[in-house]
Amino acid sequence: MNFFDVTNIAIRVLGYPISYIELIGTLFGLISVYYASKANVLTWPTGIVNEVALFGLFFQIQLYADMLLQVFFLVVTVFGWYNWHNKTEEVPISRMWPRMVAVYGITLLAGTLLTGFIIQQFHRWMPAYFPLPATYPFADSFVMVASMLATFLLAKKRIETWILWIVVDVVSVVLYLIKGVYFLSLEYLVFLGLATYGLLQWRKKMTYA
Repeated sequence: MNFFDVTNIAIRVLGYPISYIELIGTLFGLISVYYASKANVLTWPTGIVNEVALFGLFFQIQLYADMLLQVFFLVVTVFGWYNWHNKTEEVPISRMWPRMVAVYGITLLAGTLLTGFIIQQFHRWMPAYFPLPATYPFADSFVMVASMLATFLLAKKRIETWILWIVVDVVSVVLYLIKGVYFLSLEYLVFLGLATYGLLQWRKKMTYA
């Protein structure tokens, strides 16, 4: 059996079957976020493993939007890896300018509304691929757009990345609980703790740098 096949089960947790590819994606996702909370450059190579694994997972279970999102994450990860350790010196942790905060806020709002509207129409535009209408399209869109913006901020080592990740994680925990995807909700609860830890650690590094 193909090691990366979603039907190839590695372990079962409380009756929930976890495939090897899901296990790899989840573990490396947690490792990547932990390294990010420590401002450690290893967040990027471990993130690449996470993204490649999730790309394969989402392709097999027909979650094509999430699959394409991993491509975006991969591109930003490569950029972030280069940006953190360029040819001159390590990029310091910094804050966003107020104007930059406003731009990101407007982008988040507009991106959420636009993406939510588009996803809401998927079952009408492509009924062969999406026979059922999207559930919670605007909450899903918020998570997607906010995750993209937070990833950009992480690549730039802006401390506000953790504030945005905390909001994303809170929304994700509630959303996945409502959807009944409890294992994924638990994972985002762990992400919430790591994001809070990351915010505290980065603040210390800014204070004592």
